[in-house]
Amino acid sequence: MNIGPYSLPNRYFAAPMAGVTDRPFRQLCKRLGAGYAVSEMVTSRPDLWDSLKTSRRANHEGEPGPIAVQIAGTEPQMMADAARYNIDRGAQIIDINMGCPAKKVCNKWAGSALMQDELLALQIVSATVQACASHGVPVTLKMRTGWCHSEKNAVQLARSAEDAGVQMVTVHGRTREQGYKGFAEYDTIAAVKAALRIPVVANGDIDSPEKARAVLAATGADAVMVGRAAQGRPWIFREIAHFMATGEHLAQPLVLEVKQLLLAHLQDHYSLYGEFAGVRTARKHIGWYVRDLSGGEAFRARMNTLSDCQSQWAAVADYFDELHACTDRLPVLAPHKTNPKRETVE
Repeated sequence: MNIGPYSLPNRYFAAPMAGVTDRPFRQLCKRLGAGYAVSEMVTSRPDLWDSLKTSRRANHEGEPGPIAVQIAGTEPQMMADAARYNIDRGAQIIDINMGCPAKKVCNKWAGSALMQDELLALQIVSATVQACASHGVPVTLKMRTGWCHSEKNAVQLARSAEDAGVQMVTVHGRTREQGYKGFAEYDTIAAVKAALRIPVVANGDIDSPEKARAVLAATGADAVMVGRAAQGRPWIFREIAHFMATGEHLAQPLVLEVKQLLLAHLQDHYSLYGEFAGVRTARKHIGWYVRDLSGGEAFRARMNTLSDCQSQWAAVADYFDELHACTDRLPVLAPHKTNPKRETVE
């Protein structure tokens, strides 16, 4: 599968999620089988580009390509400028956010709120495509099925975006009104796929190899994008790839492998965020890894009291050593979804 000039190794992608898909997490997902991973959304507001949050999100040091950066905003010229800003910092693909359902984003008419104003949405698409064209950078679009059940305009908007030069469309199978409630529906994604010539990616509720296979079959999509199910389980991408290739399941990861993966993830995380922010923002990742494991809740409560990286890292190492004394592999668990009320943008 290709996005512009970039050939991807497979069609199993990591979704952009605010506060989750930072550079360390994207690199981990790619090492564990994701064919593509998109950054957290970067604001188009130039007055925030010098903020610590934006500077971290625009840091791609050591990240393997193609480097895909998602931008969010409401003004065509600002979005064009944001695309150039990120290209100057290493972005090789620019993704436009029209899928975020978070109130603080939609209240400013960004994210999925743009689907209510198709004229403005297409002005943003056209301005961004034009800004990227001279750099040879492809533009992609992530969207929902519509604003609400009575206003599902994904097919119409996707067609117009393709005509404006977008080279891939990802559709989350929910309206903005749904947020993450209920179940994703795939008929709309299938309709978008049938209407377009460019690649279409299916997103929403893909939490197992079987679900990935079923969604690809139901939608005819070119790829699937996994979001919340990768939290604490980044090896889901290699599980999906193996199952799609062989029809068989991979064995559960070895406890010692997960220990090594998590400890390496933490080192990358601390390197990006520093001591104070690093130990605090790492807590959610550690919690996702251990949430369903023996003694995981008690460990998580104790780990959340630690305030320095060395103590946190050592506690994680000790926890997995104790777990390894009881079992070689992680247990087989049912698919797990995080709390949809979290500020996670999939």
